[in-house]
Amino acid sequence: MLASLVLLLGSCSGRGDGRTVVKFWAMGFEGEMVARLIPEFERQNPDIRVQVQQLPITSAHEKLLTAFAGDSLPDVCAIGNTWVSEFALLDALEPLDRRIAATPGLRAQDYFAGAWDTGVIDGRAYAVPWYVETRLPYYRRDLLEHAGIARPPQTWDEWKTAMAAIKREVGPDRYAVLFPLNEPEPLLNLGIQADEPLLRDGGRYGNFRSPGFKRALAFYREAFAQQWAPLASNTQIANVWNEFGRGYFSFYVNGPWNIAEFKRRLPADLQGKWMTMPLPGEHGPGASVAGGASFVLFRGSPRQDAAWKLIAYLSEPATQMRFHGLTGNLPPRRESWNAPALVGDPYARAFRDQLERARPAPKVPEWERIAMEIKLVGEQLANGRLTVDQAAAELDRRADRILEKRRWMLDQADQRAAKSASPAAEPGEGG
Repeated sequence: MLASLVLLLGSCSGRGDGRTVVKFWAMGFEGEMVARLIPEFERQNPDIRVQVQQLPITSAHEKLLTAFAGDSLPDVCAIGNTWVSEFALLDALEPLDRRIAATPGLRAQDYFAGAWDTGVIDGRAYAVPWYVETRLPYYRRDLLEHAGIARPPQTWDEWKTAMAAIKREVGPDRYAVLFPLNEPEPLLNLGIQADEPLLRDGGRYGNFRSPGFKRALAFYREAFAQQWAPLASNTQIANVWNEFGRGYFSFYVNGPWNIAEFKRRLPADLQGKWMTMPLPGEHGPGASVAGGASFVLFRGSPRQDAAWKLIAYLSEPATQMRFHGLTGNLPPRRESWNAPALVGDPYARAFRDQLERARPAPKVPEWERIAMEIKLVGEQLANGRLTVDQAAAELDRRADRILEKRRWMLDQADQRAAKSASPAAEPGEGG
């Protein structure tokens, strides 16, 4: 009862004090940790109070759509990069170009290009990256050395040579690489390296039968056909960190959060025997998908000026480094990477290099559904139920079906634009 009374009095004391209340929604663990950064912001801006609401990751998207339908969105929110296009299409987001240009120290050029581009829709900026992630291989240095591999592979051919050598070394019961079949990311990060876009004609159709993506499909299929990779999902492997430690696989493509996990979970005698490396590409270090979360301002907010001050504060390099210390999330600004905590971390260096080549996923609201189809078709390809050509055609078929409504909407918009742009018919001689 006493605790409840203290909370009630605390909540009441913040009301009616004349301060502008900014409602800020953030997802998951980050939503919990960012609350620790708010007191300093409120000290610097005594006329603003920030109300942080933590959203469960599994229900955040649905809650935002429900809030949009009910006209109850917050002032500012951190959303997944792949959601920006959806909320921009709903006309829920405030364009930020003018505010960005008027904010000293917030320069688009200081951000990794791929991360910044995730928030740019049709040439207008609707989001500012908060933290960035991408995927690359963790690898066992000692097992590569035992297999005769002198340095981490940089091309697909070198990677195949390394995986074949490791497989010969470890035998039939262990593998060279883990590409979990319940995740789209391993295949997607190979496919985004293609010169051709994943979707064509302004996002109207799939482009998975392009030569570049089919080469990615062939690389992926070969890893399973040669038994370099097990036909397994993450759920079939009880503990990926333990299995990595015991050498069940030597390469594991995953995100930056696993740096802390491997440091914590692997025994002391293995701590010097693993490392991270940039993702190999067809002809050299390859591209990858730029993930993470970004700040957006909602168009209906009457407190946009105060909310923008919060975005600017959380985007400062010093604040980003505090946030990195709390969460391990990687900052999207190059300047923030000059901090000793990142400069001195050998496991983070490959991510710093990889982020220079990270690319945004296709900016269509339907992308997450298409990514799930990449996972499902990739599983069929890995199991040999589809050939490369069949998998490419099936992905195009599924993507085209998902994009059908988008095509209709874009065609209607084009027709209206053409009609409004056509000159009025001139009257005849008789008037």
